[in-house]
Amino acid sequence: MAPRRRGRGAAPGEPELIAAVPVAATFVPGRSLAGVRLGQTAAAVRAHLGRDYGLCRGCATTTWYFTYRPFDDKGLGIELTRGRVSAVYTLWQPDGWQTPGGLTLGAPQAQIPHAIPVTCSGYEAFVSGTSVYYVVNGSLWGFGLVRRGRSPCR
Repeated sequence: MAPRRRGRGAAPGEPELIAAVPVAATFVPGRSLAGVRLGQTAAAVRAHLGRDYGLCRGCATTTWYFTYRPFDDKGLGIELTRGRVSAVYTLWQPDGWQTPGGLTLGAPQAQIPHAIPVTCSGYEAFVSGTSVYYVVNGSLWGFGLVRRGRSPCR
């Protein structure tokens, strides 16, 4: 991962927004991850999660990292294309994240709903529509949403 810098603070007279990466977030397949949806504007993401995020300097698209502490491995990655969310995914394996049906990170691969496997470097991505289930060593490692036709590999 490329070095990153933190997002800007509040402007004078603007209230400071605190990052709101949920301790236990929900992945609603095909709809949202931690309340973030594909196509959502950058401004809506900032309103939802705050302005305290890392910026990827070497990524092909604008990528924000919302983590629990600066440079923490766990949290939420958000890619923006033309100012809108084009991908959202977990970073590493945050504790307590799950689907409404109870599928939790760390679950055996066999519990993942039917999806098309895609081999990525060091892990597999199982894709169903815009939903992605990331698997490492036979266990569910992360959730994601990507636009149709885009690579799920991050």
